[in-house]
Amino acid sequence: MGRDLSALFDPVSVAVVGASDDPAKYGHAIAAQAVRANGRRPVHLVNRRGGTVLGRTAATSLSAIGEPVDLAVVSVPAAGFEDAVDEALHCGARAIVAITAGFAETGDAGRVRQDAVAERVRAAGAVMVGPNCLGLADNTTDLFLASDTFTPGGVALLSQSGNLALELQLRFHPHGLGFSRFVSLGNQADVTLVDLLADCARHEGTRAIGVYAEDFGDGRAFAEAAADAGKPVVLLTAGRGDASARSAQSHTGALTTSADVVAAACRDAGVELVATPRELTVVLAALNGGRRAADHRVAVLTDGGGHGVIAADAVEAAELTVPELREPTRQRLREALWEQSAVANPVDLAGMGEQDPGSYAETVAELLAAEEVDAVLMTGYFGGYAAAEGGLGGGGRALADGEQTAARLIAARHRATAKPLVVQSMYPDSPSCRTLAAAGVPVFGATEDAARALAATAPGAQSTGVVPLPRPASPMRESGYMETRRALEAAGLAFPAAEEIHDEAELLAAAQEFTAPYVLKALHLLHKSDAGGVALGLAGPDELLAAFREMHARLGASAYSVEAMADLTDGIELIVGVNRDPRFGPVAMVGLGGVLAEALHDVAFTLAPVPADRALHLLRGLRTAALLDGVRGRPPVDVAAAARAVETITTFAAAHPEIAEIEVNPLLVRPDGVLALDSRAVLA
Repeated sequence: MGRDLSALFDPVSVAVVGASDDPAKYGHAIAAQAVRANGRRPVHLVNRRGGTVLGRTAATSLSAIGEPVDLAVVSVPAAGFEDAVDEALHCGARAIVAITAGFAETGDAGRVRQDAVAERVRAAGAVMVGPNCLGLADNTTDLFLASDTFTPGGVALLSQSGNLALELQLRFHPHGLGFSRFVSLGNQADVTLVDLLADCARHEGTRAIGVYAEDFGDGRAFAEAAADAGKPVVLLTAGRGDASARSAQSHTGALTTSADVVAAACRDAGVELVATPRELTVVLAALNGGRRAADHRVAVLTDGGGHGVIAADAVEAAELTVPELREPTRQRLREALWEQSAVANPVDLAGMGEQDPGSYAETVAELLAAEEVDAVLMTGYFGGYAAAEGGLGGGGRALADGEQTAARLIAARHRATAKPLVVQSMYPDSPSCRTLAAAGVPVFGATEDAARALAATAPGAQSTGVVPLPRPASPMRESGYMETRRALEAAGLAFPAAEEIHDEAELLAAAQEFTAPYVLKALHLLHKSDAGGVALGLAGPDELLAAFREMHARLGASAYSVEAMADLTDGIELIVGVNRDPRFGPVAMVGLGGVLAEALHDVAFTLAPVPADRALHLLRGLRTAALLDGVRGRPPVDVAAAARAVETITTFAAAHPEIAEIEVNPLLVRPDGVLALDSRAVLA
């Protein structure tokens, strides 16, 4: 159910502590916004000097108000913050919006103060946003406790940046977007991003949720909440390109960056991940109407070949398709258009739009009705006839009127279908394009924005939700090669036969346990192959002994492993690993493995544990997936067995929170099953 945040968004009464007539103080801006909701609920202004603020009598303290306060906004110097919070709780406050800064963001001492305040708030059964936040607003309840006014609409914005909210306000306007809620996250000492996301998911006035976050706190809980939201969640985050701060000691750690982790969590949770405020706006504009494409097939409509080709390229770059239209659809288009029009896809009116703007509407209707089309992108000059009415000669008025009539017909057709329609126009602010935008048709000035909007409406990569973590197992105490191998074998992963040895006598005894060829490994090295600590294909005991003497003289390891050499014929080497992220927990990686794992970088990521069906999807999505099905006369390998091995490895890792990194590399996948050839683990 989540935490009850009703007092934050629809309080019975509000008090602004630190309200001021001084425009330079934030308490002035908050107070000025708070009193806008005159009559919705009592709004009290508190200033320790009393007098008047904004022409209203100010109380000298919360206690002096003489009645309970449901929500208190605290905007006072840091030295007086704790006293103000304590007084608010004493006066019955169920919610606190803490504007005051100077806490965890300043260092350890500030964090200790912050944690102590948050503990008192929770003990009182109250909730607190902040500290170090810029307030909140809820247009659905006339609650205005931020310094700026936000246009009403259906988007809830949860942001660690106030200026970003102002930029989005400007970017939203041309698309008819507005805010249901705005919350400045601040330090998240009590109420977290996850709490707010879950509450906005339940909020009837919110159709989509935009998030700007630099600190997820519990990233896995964020992914779980987003997966369960039942509404579009669009995430803009920063710092995704930096590698993990912890020095990676395995291939898995070296290959896993913060960007990979966030992208994997978003894909699993069905979150749209964006890189800029502009892209955030584009995606929200596309999702605002609730339309989703059934598949990735896009019809492109233009009245100029250049725009059509460019749009088609942009659509394909967005991982959508521009398929050739079927003959029945093309025949209907031929009957509606003139002879020189192209009807294959892109559909090019070839100048007919200038003669008859209504041809746009008729063509859009045919394309939206076509079974082989999932979405339509109209691109180019539409909007220009009305925008340039005065410069079109004697036919200017007729063309402008015809185009606006076409816009109304297109809008009507859009309302009648569930398929997405997106427009790119050279004249996005023209009357015709404004008619389309008012009807919920996303209109953009840039072709790449239109393509990205359509991509947001298309089915994404398989969204599996977030698989719950298994119950923690008895922790591993040692992470050496043999210990890790035995633990994985006990979990159900197959390895070749092996014996740990320490001297020549044990080596020769081990050679009698299984048949040649042999493999010899030095066990004190994490990256054995890189340091020359692995010898393969040793044909018999004599070769094994010679390899041992050479390796021991060079490396001086305290222990070695003698193993049966696996049959590599017709096998494919994979890498399967799990890296424990401090925010998102265990993150799995699968890809093409062996000694070239880092060089090839053909890997995919997802949150662990990974069920076999999800693992199969990841394996099939690799760039080199064709190798799994056999090429140049090689037989296909047992991909289902590989997927089950991924499930075994990732479930084991997820059940061992003490493991920072673990990988099996290579995991040999053969036509008749899988065999783990090497493994390593690093304890936290």
